[in-house]
Amino acid sequence: MPFNSIFSWIIKKRIHQIDLFKQYPLEVQEELRLKLVATAKNTVWGKSHRFSTIKSYTDFKNAVPLQEYISLFPFIQRAMDGELNVLWPKKTNWFAKSSGTTEAKSKFIPVTKDSLEECHYKGGKDLLALYYNNHPKRKLYNGKHLIIGGSAQINQLSTDSYFGDLSAIIVKNLPFWAEIRRTPSKEIALMSEWESKIEKMARSTINEDVLIIAGVPSWTMVLAKKVLEISGKSNLKEVWPNLELFMHGGVSFEPYKHEFQRLIPDKTMNYVETYNASEGFFGIQDQLDSNELLLMLDYGIYYEFIPMSSFDGVDSKEVCNLENVELHKNYALVISSNGGLWRYIIGDTIQFTSLKPFRFKITGRTKQYINTFGEEIIVDNAEKAIAFACEQTNSQLKEFTAGPIYMQAGQKGGHEWLIEFTKAPENKALFGSLLDEKLCELNSDYAAKRAYNLVLQAPLIQELPEGTFNKWLKSIEKLGGQNKVPRLSNNRQIIEEVIAIFA
Repeated sequence: MPFNSIFSWIIKKRIHQIDLFKQYPLEVQEELRLKLVATAKNTVWGKSHRFSTIKSYTDFKNAVPLQEYISLFPFIQRAMDGELNVLWPKKTNWFAKSSGTTEAKSKFIPVTKDSLEECHYKGGKDLLALYYNNHPKRKLYNGKHLIIGGSAQINQLSTDSYFGDLSAIIVKNLPFWAEIRRTPSKEIALMSEWESKIEKMARSTINEDVLIIAGVPSWTMVLAKKVLEISGKSNLKEVWPNLELFMHGGVSFEPYKHEFQRLIPDKTMNYVETYNASEGFFGIQDQLDSNELLLMLDYGIYYEFIPMSSFDGVDSKEVCNLENVELHKNYALVISSNGGLWRYIIGDTIQFTSLKPFRFKITGRTKQYINTFGEEIIVDNAEKAIAFACEQTNSQLKEFTAGPIYMQAGQKGGHEWLIEFTKAPENKALFGSLLDEKLCELNSDYAAKRAYNLVLQAPLIQELPEGTFNKWLKSIEKLGGQNKVPRLSNNRQIIEEVIAIFA
């Protein structure tokens, strides 16, 4: 039986299961929490937190305090040292070295066999299932799937324990149904030197029949331009005429949308967003006409939420599960998972856009914001505003970061924006004005502080030379496909580091 026929049969079964958790979300999550606790009750963590006595959600909250990486790390370290049954039954062989963190100390997130199979790989299958369900006549298994992973070196911890980027762990353990259509070769995909890797990825895939590309938008753009440079073609459809889908995640697609439409000038091209982190696969864009993400409820992840209005890290008092969330309220995401993470604050924030079913959008990070003057700018505000300014000035963004300008004698405070353009605006002052205007529209606190220039001066826009952000990422040893430039900071550390690169 041809692959596409088998795939179609599998998809119909899975779509039925997805419809069930959309119809009975609270029941699915309650059953999952009971299963997680029962499975881990004899682990070191389960015994120390009295899992055998937990019956209700209230019991669970009372028995297990909220966790951040620093509080969970002693248990992760024991698992990394080879100890059995620490956070999850049996031995944990893989640990995802967290990318995208701006902290000097890397994080090592446990990746169990269950979380690989029931979360990360299941998410990949569901992404294609939902896409195929929306486009039933597509033949996705007729061509190649170009996967742009991160810096993918696998490092050995012990005889049979390893760590690396999540993308490396996934590629290293891919099931056969995914491996047979993936490109480039594992040897290239697992290269750790990113600049050489881009060159080799471009040359090795340029003559393939690529139907799907998956990756972070910023690094996918770098690869796309290398492919065009080598091939001499003017756009990606001339290189890969059957290209039909870009599966993206990691950062908001909004600031990059117009540049991708230029690189792929095809109105039938499809873009699907995913939310797959080292800690788990959380959401998939399941509708053609909306960029909202469907919360995936049967991946072995139990969800809780902390309103950002009362967020206080592990000391937060106000925590709820799905039953009590509200629309358009900013929440910090908390998970308990089959990867051995328990009531873990992952650092991302979301807002629900629908409660039947549960759909959401990613709004930022608990630690990525600017609130130096009470303006409370979040990543979602920044990305929408900069996308608006780019669209209105016919400019194209590559990367950006922003941070505060502190008040000094005789000088008001403000925000400094460091921006690297693919195509710079002809009028930088107009760009800054439009950015400012959109931020005022999106955020009433910012608008109040900007009124009459009483507290905040107009944004200071600094255009950076090409390659500045890559040089900065390389200087902090974070150059690679899964590492992201932080969008916002509440201090000037990153701003000063990046400025020093081109000074």
